[in-house]
Amino acid sequence: MASAATLPLFNWLTERGSGVLLHPTCLPGDQGIGTFEPGPIERFLDFLEASGNRYCQVCPLGPTGYGDSPYQCFSAFAGNPYLIDVFALVRLGLLAPEDIEPLQSMDHHRVDFGQLWQCKWLLLFKAHARYVALGRPELPYGDFSEFRKANAEWLEPYALFRACKDHFHGKPWWEWPAEVRTHAAASKTKLPTQLAVSVEAHVFNQYLFFGQWSLVRAAARQRGIQIIGDLPIFVARDSADAWASPELFEIDTATGLPIAVAGVPPDYFAATGQLWGNPLYQWSAHAKTGYAWWLARLRASFAQADILRIDHFRAFHDYWRIPFPAATAQIGEWRPGPGLDFFRAVHAAFPDAKIIAEDLGDISGGVRELRAQAGLPGMAILQFAFGSQNSNPYLPHNHSANSVVYPGTHDNDTSNSWYATADAKTQDHLRRYLRVPGTEVCWDFIRASYASVARLSVVPLQDILGLGSEARLNTPGRAEGNWQWRYRARDLECLCGDTTRYLRELGALYGRLPEPAPEAETPAAETAG
Repeated sequence: MASAATLPLFNWLTERGSGVLLHPTCLPGDQGIGTFEPGPIERFLDFLEASGNRYCQVCPLGPTGYGDSPYQCFSAFAGNPYLIDVFALVRLGLLAPEDIEPLQSMDHHRVDFGQLWQCKWLLLFKAHARYVALGRPELPYGDFSEFRKANAEWLEPYALFRACKDHFHGKPWWEWPAEVRTHAAASKTKLPTQLAVSVEAHVFNQYLFFGQWSLVRAAARQRGIQIIGDLPIFVARDSADAWASPELFEIDTATGLPIAVAGVPPDYFAATGQLWGNPLYQWSAHAKTGYAWWLARLRASFAQADILRIDHFRAFHDYWRIPFPAATAQIGEWRPGPGLDFFRAVHAAFPDAKIIAEDLGDISGGVRELRAQAGLPGMAILQFAFGSQNSNPYLPHNHSANSVVYPGTHDNDTSNSWYATADAKTQDHLRRYLRVPGTEVCWDFIRASYASVARLSVVPLQDILGLGSEARLNTPGRAEGNWQWRYRARDLECLCGDTTRYLRELGALYGRLPEPAPEAETPAAETAG
């Protein structure tokens, strides 16, 4: 157990500020999906700086699997190769201009993940083959061998996992031959040698991802903007994490099948609960190692972002355990999570960590107490505030300073569409509470979030653009059609004028602008003696 520390453990959110929520896949461009292409990213960062926003929040950046959700990734450590800018690979001589024409012909306004899967992987493997053929030339992303060595602990199992997955035609790892159903077992077979080229190609994709992301981080820092990353608390069942370390999860190592899975019980929103299907942690096994796997995960995540939002924070206090197999989440039981012991270990390793707790939903007093002891800011969603009692914690008069306020998140509809589909009671409550006619709810919510006592306000770009349901990014419980929205370059250009100035005015009015740097003192002129 980590040594005791004064409570609360963390206290990082001490200044008021504002930011914008935008996942990189939503950026414009000619590559079928938003990427790390410098032009669109720098124009967006310039907009943030000009409008007085100091934060950019993204969804998880990991490699997505079936369903294309960044919350169900093939690795808790790796990056998503779809975000790699292939124009940069053309400039580096790893691809020819004609190679990328299939990407350029894709829809510029929505992501077609099926077509992207068919096109982009071929390009990335082709770029690696060209890199090898050229004698592994020096690239502007650092030394490839050093990158591979420095990240070997998670990178080698991940790359072998992806190579095996390609080899077994995309099947989940528990359907692979028994002798390769764990990383330890597969390492003793001939597969690592047979698949060496594919393994290195997946390592090379990670090298490109992190090299290009480091340039994005540098561009953000240059403008005084911090990146808020996102960390799903659970890993995907079909992931390199579960395959490489099954002993850390409730998984039957003989069959590869989970013993129990994650979800939430029935509530107002879902009569049969939500069956997520993620493997649950063997928290006793993690505690015996001093939470080494988690600390390694956090170390890797803090290398990607300045601040981390941890999804489903309540599972650190208690989690809904559903025996496997199950058709719904109705049958299960609450089990205790690692609690404050976990956060003491995190504090010992990262005393200056900046973490946001996603504490939405039906939260018990124990969860609130754990968050308070850890000192982590929670979340308030304005779309959840109206239509009930004045004690609703999401109403602005009930917000706390150590929190982050959002009109809505990636899981919500845009504010305009939310209001248009709300019942008459909710609409009336909002109009009376905010004293507005309800004709521009997106801006009513932006003003309310800026005015909130919550020290950090984060607004989805869709609300700043005043868009409707066509711009919704994700609908929980819907298996298809999510994560596809992208804004158009001209949309952002329209903001670079009155809207930018208005956001900056709101920032000044409500104390959310960055403090100006102190002027350097001019040394007094020396007097001749």
